[in-house]
Amino acid sequence: MSLENYNPESFYDELFSDIGSPRPHAASLIQWMQNLPPESLQQHHDTAQLALFNLGVTFRVYSDQQGVERIFPFDIIPRIIDADDWQALEKALKQRIKALNCFLTDIYGPQQIIKDGKIPLEIIESASGFLKACLGITPPAGVWCHITGTDLVRDKDGTWYVLEDNLRVPSGISYVLENRRVMKSTFPEIFQTMNIQPVDDYPSHLLETLLNLAPPRLPNPRVVVLSPGIYNSAYFEHSYLAQQMGVELVEGRDLIVVDGYLQMRTTKGLERVDVIYRRLDDEFLDPQVFRPDSFLGVPGLMEVYRQGRVALANAPGTGVADDKVIYAYVPDMIRYYLDEEPLLASVPTYLCWREKDREYVLDHLSELVVKSANEAGGYGMLMGPSSTAAEREEFSDKIRTHPRNYIAQPVLSLSRVPTLIDGNIEGRHVDLRPYILNRGEEIYVHPGGLTRVALTKGSLVVNSSQGGGSKDTWVLSKS
Repeated sequence: MSLENYNPESFYDELFSDIGSPRPHAASLIQWMQNLPPESLQQHHDTAQLALFNLGVTFRVYSDQQGVERIFPFDIIPRIIDADDWQALEKALKQRIKALNCFLTDIYGPQQIIKDGKIPLEIIESASGFLKACLGITPPAGVWCHITGTDLVRDKDGTWYVLEDNLRVPSGISYVLENRRVMKSTFPEIFQTMNIQPVDDYPSHLLETLLNLAPPRLPNPRVVVLSPGIYNSAYFEHSYLAQQMGVELVEGRDLIVVDGYLQMRTTKGLERVDVIYRRLDDEFLDPQVFRPDSFLGVPGLMEVYRQGRVALANAPGTGVADDKVIYAYVPDMIRYYLDEEPLLASVPTYLCWREKDREYVLDHLSELVVKSANEAGGYGMLMGPSSTAAEREEFSDKIRTHPRNYIAQPVLSLSRVPTLIDGNIEGRHVDLRPYILNRGEEIYVHPGGLTRVALTKGSLVVNSSQGGGSKDTWVLSKS
């Protein structure tokens, strides 16, 4: 189980530049790990995994017929990002969130970007996340996307790329916090010798962001976390964040609109709610406006929101910016709204609604990654190089039938991190989801984020629902 002979191969490795050559920012960790007694790393790994299980750090896979809670696999070898690299990422992420918020303000308002011909109207209106009910709404402080999880990857030359934006109800921050807690209790000595930025203050930053949304002149605004309930895949996170912030965890049945205000049922009677951190999708928020069969939301909620008597984070309608077709236009948004060049690269994207792009994609299905515009979690995707002829034929039919619903991208050579696999250390591909909090005047990027790792050899799919796991992400300080 030695790192001495670990081979990064032709991939960009986050900890090693070559066999036996740790990257400078990872040298202290590698030396410390090499000094551990034989089998010690595996024992610590098993202990950490058991600790996470005992803490209830689980998720639920919707496609699992048994509906069983699963432990989120955790790997003991962390990913490290040096201070300069993180500083550049932080600046680039702030730029991207600023532009996306300008875009959301525009398309639900004057729609100038459409009038100026930068993005077609039909692309906006055909996005499943575009909500006509949000037209004309001005959210508190003009902020639409309060909490964002932006998925990043590195290519083989070390260049960072944005893989996708998550502006509706991004999940995973609870794994970041619990992974760190377990790592600090497992390896306290390494945290005393390396200058690793802390992550445990995220709940206080989140609560501050939410309190800033409350209607003005309220002495003690009430914040709640709205969850779909215990059968949601991220319910652990909903309850965890509510507990960490010291606020109520509620479901739709706990809330009611009375006299034009949102009220919460309590043992002392009805009490006003001022800010909702909502963890359910737009279509379930209000059966009077969206799905009439929804029992998860609150009848009349959208009218209270439109009147400015309750704040919602994230704002309804932000899902339009999650659309993978809209993703292709984000570099143009940055230039249009900010008059700046994008600081983060986007993956070259073929839009199948364009005839020329569609024909290229159909002719090169075996070389590309094809994605459904509105699905997540690794679903609705074709990995061309590893696909069968039957799978390619199936996607070919889907693309021809619904070209607006599909994009295609070249296969990136995702970076790797040494990972403990069946007692051996092997390279596995990773991505990174930093979490960004937008308070309007200030945008806060939490140091690190969720590093997801594809535990299957050669796999590029890191999603937990597809068998992926996670690692602790260490961002180093300059001093």
